[in-house]
Amino acid sequence: MKLCGVRISNYYNKVRLALLEKGVEFEEDDQCPPSQDEGYLERSAMGKVPYLEVDGKTLTESQAICEYLEETYPQRPLYPKDPWERAKVRELINYLELHVELVSRRLHKQVFYGGTVSDESKAQVERELTKGLKALAKLAKFSPAIAGPELTLADVCAFVHLSIVSVVTRVALGRDMVDEFLPQAKPYLKMLGERPAFQRVSADRKAAAEAVAARRKKS
Repeated sequence: MKLCGVRISNYYNKVRLALLEKGVEFEEDDQCPPSQDEGYLERSAMGKVPYLEVDGKTLTESQAICEYLEETYPQRPLYPKDPWERAKVRELINYLELHVELVSRRLHKQVFYGGTVSDESKAQVERELTKGLKALAKLAKFSPAIAGPELTLADVCAFVHLSIVSVVTRVALGRDMVDEFLPQAKPYLKMLGERPAFQRVSADRKAAAEAVAARRKKS
């Protein structure tokens, strides 16, 4: 089993964290950035990261990969046994990814790539993020995990996404919207960050981001 992508990707880190937390042995190719080259598209049809190689086959989309891992390696579950509670974890993941992370991603062009985002687009993102974060605040339990007492895949998603949303909104909009609408997030993310797997992924992501920044300075 090989995980392919780049360590600056929150979706790559989502799968990597799931693998580490579940104790699954795997190889890594973390020098595999998104591409529209034909050879790459044979492995990842949208040219995105991450993708997982298993016995000569590939699987794309982080959520599909994590669901596969959960079914294939149930010994250390990242979902509750109860069907309702499992559905509530999936609900949280959808809110985090569709109504928060995906919305804030429209600002990445300015924050991470030196581009510009119009004031009109920023205002729209701000409105949609307000709705998404308010909704997430109603669903999140933080007791101590986001879905209840046990660590789940929803915590993995929260960890890799919310810190980026904080940075993006602070830089592009002048306000940390995660801190505003989810005041429990900072201590919660700090708690998660003390877990060995989370520490490892955070350190590796930081090192990868610094390497990318250094390359951009040289070019």
